[in-house]
Amino acid sequence: TTALFQLARELIAPTPSALHPSSFSLHPSRSSLYPCVLVTATTHLHVNQIELADSHWIARKPEDFAQLEDNLRGVVLVTGLIGGDRTKGVDKSILYWLHEVAQNRNIPLLIEADGSRQRPLKAPAEHEPAIPEFVETVVVVAGLSGLGKPLTAKHVHRPEIFARLSGLEIGDTVMPEAVVSVLAHSAGGLKNIPPNARRVALLNQANTPELHAQANRMAGQLLSCYHAVIIASLHPPSAICYKPTGTGHPSTAAAKSAASAQGGHPLSAISHPPSTIYAVHEPVAGIILAAGASERLGQPKQLLDWRGQPFIRTVAQTALAADLSPVIVVTGSHAEQVEAAIMDLPVKIIRNRDWQSGQASSIQAGLSALTPAPLPPRPSLRIGAAIFLLADQPQVTPSVLRALVERHSLDLSLIVAPQVQGQRA
Repeated sequence: TTALFQLARELIAPTPSALHPSSFSLHPSRSSLYPCVLVTATTHLHVNQIELADSHWIARKPEDFAQLEDNLRGVVLVTGLIGGDRTKGVDKSILYWLHEVAQNRNIPLLIEADGSRQRPLKAPAEHEPAIPEFVETVVVVAGLSGLGKPLTAKHVHRPEIFARLSGLEIGDTVMPEAVVSVLAHSAGGLKNIPPNARRVALLNQANTPELHAQANRMAGQLLSCYHAVIIASLHPPSAICYKPTGTGHPSTAAAKSAASAQGGHPLSAISHPPSTIYAVHEPVAGIILAAGASERLGQPKQLLDWRGQPFIRTVAQTALAADLSPVIVVTGSHAEQVEAAIMDLPVKIIRNRDWQSGQASSIQAGLSALTPAPLPPRPSLRIGAAIFLLADQPQVTPSVLRALVERHSLDLSLIVAPQVQGQRA
């Protein structure tokens, strides 16, 4: 839930914040993205979390919301009735009505679809998570503070299910491998996600260098079944809202305002450490440009010898060793010979029939090959970035390529290039 409200605040934030690592370079003085963000839940929320919203509406039926569409400002929370210290989830009719409002007004709808009872880790029960089929992006959250802790109900919600999915026994120490197993399991983190939804794993609570390093290693494994992995340290956002002096809860935004007039008091914003996203890992492709004729040399450079094998084979092996996926080789001149040198490697060959028009046509051919295609267990492979390699540079090492990928993950820069002695390579 912390991540949910933090995202809601970011989507209406008037200035860049640490939540979007690229916002400083791309939007130095951006205005608000949205005037309003709708937040709801198909599961329970603790009543304390109501204060994270600017207004709270209790849902019974869509007809109760005659005034809501005229009050779409800030973070608007819609829940079911309040029972004890929890709110109930909204029913299907309310959920689909909110979806329609969000579409008509072009504003985000954020849905809490599963709860962990404030434990850092959990595994879903039979009825969980309750994700509507219209959802476009699903964020699965894991708290890294659960690493190194015993697998008990104190640290893991539904520990018996977590044990079954991870292969651990109750009381065993929870290691990164166990969390990855649960997040990647069809009955765990991937459960009930709509087929065409984008999958994002959020590794939260990376509050120490050790946890940050563990999260980076976990991200590499999770990219086989998630479209992106975010490493972050998120804290509850601050909000100023009115709380009645009595014990009752306002049922509508109007009632909340009335509570203030009747003796309620504004809660001052609570100070929390700044929320930070340390890295956003996405699949990174390798595109090898190998279509040139090498006219000045008089022979194809792609086939020159480098330590006992052709240039093109060395470059392709380097891209594979750096875990770039997919690796695409664009051929043109001497295509048959070049392709024969890499035919046994797990690369995708694209022949550029227009190679004589220049390198730009090969770049375009390589990018065109990155269109989403089925790739189990993901519905489609959505590439976040691509590294371009030249077939005549076999001296480039996997470590250089990994450094480029890591640098891109820190702030999602549009272009990243290596430097040698202060000069762009």
